[in-house]
Amino acid sequence: MAEPAAKRELIIPIRTILIVSAAIGILGAFVAIGDTFLIVFVGIFLGLVFEFPVRFVMRRTGWSRGLAATLTVLGTALAVVVIMLLFLVPLVGSVRDFLHELPQTIDQLRNSDELSWLGDTGIGKNLQEGANTTSLSVPDTISNVLGIAGDFFSVFLAGFTILFICLFFISDVPNLKRSLASVLMPGEDDRWLGVWERVTESVSRWAIGLIVIATIAGTTQGVTAWLLGSSFALGLGVIAGLLDMIPNLGATLAGFILVPTLWAESGIGAAIVMLIVVLVYQQIENNILTPKIQGRAVNLSGFFIIVAVTLFGALLGVLGALTAVPLAATVQILTQELTKARREKVAEARAAAGSS
Repeated sequence: MAEPAAKRELIIPIRTILIVSAAIGILGAFVAIGDTFLIVFVGIFLGLVFEFPVRFVMRRTGWSRGLAATLTVLGTALAVVVIMLLFLVPLVGSVRDFLHELPQTIDQLRNSDELSWLGDTGIGKNLQEGANTTSLSVPDTISNVLGIAGDFFSVFLAGFTILFICLFFISDVPNLKRSLASVLMPGEDDRWLGVWERVTESVSRWAIGLIVIATIAGTTQGVTAWLLGSSFALGLGVIAGLLDMIPNLGATLAGFILVPTLWAESGIGAAIVMLIVVLVYQQIENNILTPKIQGRAVNLSGFFIIVAVTLFGALLGVLGALTAVPLAATVQILTQELTKARREKVAEARAAAGSS
């Protein structure tokens, strides 16, 4: 006679249940307040970005942290606003004209001898329909951003909130560090405050390098478009600079916009020149500028950068793609610190095995 199957019980500690429940609750809260959480995230991220410039101002002037943070953050914000106002009208006009003429541009490309194979169906049809839709919808969106359609106040409020979250975070960094140290055991406080410092340095140096490289990219390709006779040179330069902020992919994406535009405006010769400039600059940026300017900030392989851009871009959209590198670098720093003891033990074991 067969014996009855043994009864098995799964025992889950109450602590595990509470931790899982808390994690689910926090995740649900993040989903419910996604926009607000994003504003807080951007404010804290900018606080890390401004940390080293604030320290530089403190060293050079002897000002207190609060005064140095206020003048640095608000001064940068004011400078950005002034630059936007100086370039906003010609930029919006250039982009508007570019978008209005986009259907004609696509039509010229389809009718050219080189791209006649696109035809009236498939790729050619999709490109034409997309250009027509963009030509009609995007100028309205630009008007909304400028405040004409009523969204200006919400954009201003979000920017104002981000700015002051950033400002108060920087001003309160010493208190935050003391609070963290107060709950850590002796020895652990130096360890984790050191991790905080490494993350801050990585994010701040990355942001400064990103702005420098994007400015170089936008200026190089915008000036090239102007020399080739493009009437959209300013808009194309800004687009190239903004897209260049996306690691590894940005320069390529910019090429897909600049080259066809120059082809439609000035012919295949100008398009080939622009293509050469884009390809040469991309190689210079990838092999010279980025390693020199950002090499000390982050130490990530190209594979992990692409994975980070894909994952964080899916989670946070364009903002996630732009901040993927410092976020991935932060994860790498935390992982290295958490596995430090394990890696030291493995190295000792290998050394002992090699000497025996």
